Formats: sequence, C-alpha cells, structure tokens
Amino acid sequence: MSAVRRLVVEADGGSRGNPGPAGYGAVVIDAATGETLAEAAEYIGVATNNVAEYRGLIAGLTAAKALFPDEALDVRVRMDSKLVVEQMSGRWKIKHPDMKPLAARATAILPPSSVTYEWIPRAQNKHADRLANEAMDAGRDGRQWEASASTAELDAPARTPLPDRGPPGDAAAGAAKARAALAAARGAADTGTLFEVDTGASEEPEPTDVTAAPQVGWAAAPDLGAPATFVLLRHGETLLTPEKRFSGSGGTDPELSAIGRDQAARAAAHFAALGTVQEIVSSPLRRCRETAAAVADRLGLAVRIEDGLRETDFGAWEGLTFGEVRERYGDDLTTWLADPETAPTGGGESFAEVAERVAAARDRLTARYAGRTVLLVTHVTPIKTLVRLALEAPAKAMFRMELSVASISTVAYYGDGNASVRLLNDTSHLR
Repeated sequence: MSAVRRLVVEADGGSRGNPGPAGYGAVVIDAATGETLAEAAEYIGVATNNVAEYRGLIAGLTAAKALFPDEALDVRVRMDSKLVVEQMSGRWKIKHPDMKPLAARATAILPPSSVTYEWIPRAQNKHADRLANEAMDAGRDGRQWEASASTAELDAPARTPLPDRGPPGDAAAGAAKARAALAAARGAADTGTLFEVDTGASEEPEPTDVTAAPQVGWAAAPDLGAPATFVLLRHGETLLTPEKRFSGSGGTDPELSAIGRDQAARAAAHFAALGTVQEIVSSPLRRCRETAAAVADRLGLAVRIEDGLRETDFGAWEGLTFGEVRERYGDDLTTWLADPETAPTGGGESFAEVAERVAAARDRLTARYAGRTVLLVTHVTPIKTLVRLALEAPAKAMFRMELSVASISTVAYYGDGNASVRLLNDTSHLR
C-alpha cells in the first residue's frame, strides 16, 4: 500500500471595506519539513472577507491536488477564519443558500475524508495573510500578483514540522504544476458567482480586521459596524440618450434601447460575478425598472421601488437638447446653471429640491439596509447628488462630474453619519 502524502494548507482572505477590494492567499507546505511547495494569491475585485477566505481555501486545496495528483493525501487546512473552519468541519450549518456553492466547490476538490480543518490565531497564519495583502496591493496598483521568494523565506522558520508518511516531492516541479492548475481553476472561478454571507444563529461573522478597514475622517470605521453600501448604477441607454436630450420625470418615460438592454445585461453579469449585491432598489421610471429587472433576474432578487430616486423634473425642457433650451429659454438656463434654488422653466424641480428628496431617500435606505450592500438603479442627478452630499461638496460640483450611461459608482454610509465615496463612473463592465 502506497504511503499517504501529508500536507498542510494555510489560507486566508481579506477585504478592505467588507465588501471592498479583496484578495486571497494560500500556501501548501510539506508537513514533515515545513518546506513551502506552492503559493497562490489573487486579487478578486470587490468582495467580502468571507468570500475571499473561501476563495483562498479553494486555491490552497487546488494547489495541493495539483502537486500530487496521483497520490493519496492527508491535508490539514489551517485558517484563522472561524466561520470557514466551523462550516467546512460540519459543526456550523450553512444556512444561507448563497454560501453553499462556495463550500461545495471546496468540498469537491479532494475526498472529504482526506481533509481536516484547524483554526489558528491570525499571528500563526502570517504567510497566507501576507500573500492576501500582496494580492490586494497588486490589484490596487492595476497589476497581477507575482510570487516572491522572500515570503516563504521569512515564514518558513516559524513552521512546526509534522510526522511524515512519505518523502517530500520536487518543490520546483510541483510548484509549476500547481500554478497551471490554479490558472485553470481561476478561469472557472471567474465565471462563477461569488456570494455575500448572511449570518444566522449558527453562522457567526468574524471580527473586523482593524488594519484592513477604511478610515472615515480620523476615526476607524470598525467601531461603527459594517456600513450600508450603495452601489449606484445609472440606467442603460434610451433613444434620447445619444441625442443628449433632457430626460427627467416630467415628460415621457422612455424604455431602454437595444444598446441599453445590452448594457443592462452586461451589468447583470458583472454583479453576478462579484456576488456582493444583496438588495436591489430602483427609481420608478421605466428605464431604471428595466435595468434593475435585468440584474434582479440574474441574481434571483426582488426589486423595491423608491420614488425618491427618480430623475429631476425638467419642466418645459423635457425632450429638448441643451442647445434648444439655450435658444428658447436662455435667461432661465443661465440662472439655473448658477443657482441651485432655481427650477427649470415651466414648474420643474430645482437641484435643491432634488437634493432634499434624494437625501430623504438616502436616510430611509441606510436605516433599512444597515450593513447591507444595495444596488440602487437610478439617474444622473440622484447619483451625482448622493456623491456630492457624501463629499460635502457645493451644489456646483454637480457640473464637475462625468457620469456615463450604465456606469457604476459606490458610496458607503456608516453609523455615525459619515460617508465614503469608493467608486465613480466605472464603465469597465461594458467593455
């Protein structure tokens, strides 16, 4: 009977914002010698801590299998994630259905009988933790993570060898195999859906990592709890969009064009890949409801309508181009551009009035969705208003922002009333 290969997998993941820019790290170690056989790390975009931790586990197990595909393995997984260790050990139930695919993916890599799980303090998981942070740093800089020899050299002395049942393998050759398998697994994982944790009585969230938390003013955000995070999606294109006509809530209610429907589908695929959206709220106007429905159908979520997210009523300017308004209502336009208290001709809404109702909607939604990630499908003026208010910028800042059709912006709201603008006018999902 062939000897059983004993390995240790250490894995970690982190999110700078939870959800926020996230990455994972994993290392495969020879149990007898403490030799590092393979490392893996990746920036995975915006995700939660728990999603990143599960991705680290999956990468570590995939690397272990790739190193010794034809051998019987005895793998001890060591992680500082109490949630992942307890769930994968079967002691905590995975109550939320959206978390089950991640655990199932990890379970399918190796026979469950060959894998055991052990919780360790963060200080004992510094190799994987460093890899995760390197991956997040790489993502921040717009590059891919690359292995560094210094990581293994720094961490190797801290390892405690375990009794071995077989000789160590060729680390260089094994690492090459692991990288190839991880690249293939990464491609599969990128097409799947990542999911947010909805904790229940048997699913306890982990303490927030103070070093990875965003800063609000001079105060550390972890004391305030998880923020309400609004992912702001401008609706897709309508027939009026290319002509740059005023299209608010006081005129016709146009539907999405064919291009707009494609943009909505691309946004839906983007959010499905991220897996962070937990709720969807939409303006009552048709172009937003259609955009929201495309995302909701893909994510399996319901859409709540919030009237406060509707576009400005542009009065007599509805359906006109900027040039046509200048030609017909030149004096009114000049005053409107200079004074947020001035409404468009014919009984429209001023930017001050819009800001008041948008702020009221913001307050209702942040109270309802504290600690949740919510997709708000709305319009140019409400999105710019939310960003402006978060920055405490003057009203004239509205004219200093570019907001493309079907673009994504993000604002997080904390329990003390402070806000953090995390993203503005991102259109990378449309390419």
